[in-house]
Amino acid sequence: MKRSAPKHVALIPDGNRRWARKYRKPLIEGHAKGIDNLWKLMEWCREANVRTLTGWGFSSDNFKRSASEVRALMELFERKLKEYEDREEVHKHKIRVQVRGNLDEFPRKLIKKIKELEERTEEYREYELNLLIGYGGRQELVNAVNEILRSGVKHVDEKSFRKYLWSGALSSDPDLVIRTSGEIRTSGFLPWQSAYSEYYFSKKLWPEFKKADFKRALREYASRKRRFGK
Repeated sequence: MKRSAPKHVALIPDGNRRWARKYRKPLIEGHAKGIDNLWKLMEWCREANVRTLTGWGFSSDNFKRSASEVRALMELFERKLKEYEDREEVHKHKIRVQVRGNLDEFPRKLIKKIKELEERTEEYREYELNLLIGYGGRQELVNAVNEILRSGVKHVDEKSFRKYLWSGALSSDPDLVIRTSGEIRTSGFLPWQSAYSEYYFSKKLWPEFKKADFKRALREYASRKRRFGK
């Protein structure tokens, strides 16, 4: 029996820098192209009746890159978040935008822009776009444990544990996780939430990932039988 489209798609958008090198472009242009493609994916999700999209924008390990690249990325994020806030489609289709991760090391101007965007869309419920920045799966779990220890709580279950996660505000766990660029690993992406997710790996570099590739991923998802450990 064929399954309908996933309710929640998550993305590891790998290959921005390789795309830039392939076409002899500045690295930051590859990142900009990748962010623009994320918005296209949001549109494809909407057309396919996928209600939630979660994209990994910047891992905690990415801070190890050169200072100039990190600085350029912070400026790019600020500019692109402003574009998201001004997009007519965000408000027309009631897309709630949330940013999750450890923001302690991010510039104040960027944090301010994040809060402005979240506040402006917080009442929207038709669709959900989650952006993970400053995010690492192991760090998320360790941080959650430390939060629990500080709170003095003596017992947690799976349901209560979620509220201590950076990504705890996600409306649901991902049904389908897509990773691009031919890499076949999870790299610590949403380890708690993706325990029963289906994975789809594409050889395409993320900026080259097209609507046809997304449809292919959805067809592959529909052909699988999810067992949830049973």
